[in-house]
Amino acid sequence: MAWSVALACASAGEPTEVFGPGLAPDPDAAARIAHRLYPAAVLTETGDTVLDFALWPYEDELFVGAFDRALLLCDRRLFCLDDDARRIADTAAAALPGSRCGVLVLHTVIRGCWFRWYESGTLLRDVFVTAEDGVVVDQGDRLPAERPFWAAVDAGAPDVPLPFDPEEFGLALAAAHMFGRGIADRGEDGFLPLELPLRRFKLA
Repeated sequence: MAWSVALACASAGEPTEVFGPGLAPDPDAAARIAHRLYPAAVLTETGDTVLDFALWPYEDELFVGAFDRALLLCDRRLFCLDDDARRIADTAAAALPGSRCGVLVLHTVIRGCWFRWYESGTLLRDVFVTAEDGVVVDQGDRLPAERPFWAAVDAGAPDVPLPFDPEEFGLALAAAHMFGRGIADRGEDGFLPLELPLRRFKLA
């Protein structure tokens, strides 16, 4: 399956404990976060959807899911991988005090993965890889879920072309460190990350 994703996901606690049945969204908190991200923009709330339909927003929209101990943010501007994208990622990572936050960007055409990992608002890991260009950014200590992917490179294999699939790499990081399960995996408890509710905002 080919994924295009522009997602930040924060949790105040272990993802396996935070994400599960019964998560209730807080629309007011979602609106506050949206306005914090874009204080100069005119934001219009246009209803609710689920994560499955929010992973790759249009350029003039933003999706926010705010919960008691979790935050989801879908914003295509993350895909730009520029200073504004880093500002959005940093803001999401600092929104929940004491939380851990992963930022995942995947694109089907470029076949690349950008992943950032924060703890208590501090950036600890920043990695950007593409199938054609190999390793573009590799900063901070590797997370446990990504270590198997680097085995060939660590053994001396070239990184161009990349010896692993960037999408598999990103989804493995999301499963282990963001949701505690695969983003498209329904657990025995009935919970499926793609069904998490988010609030939609139009930007003008």
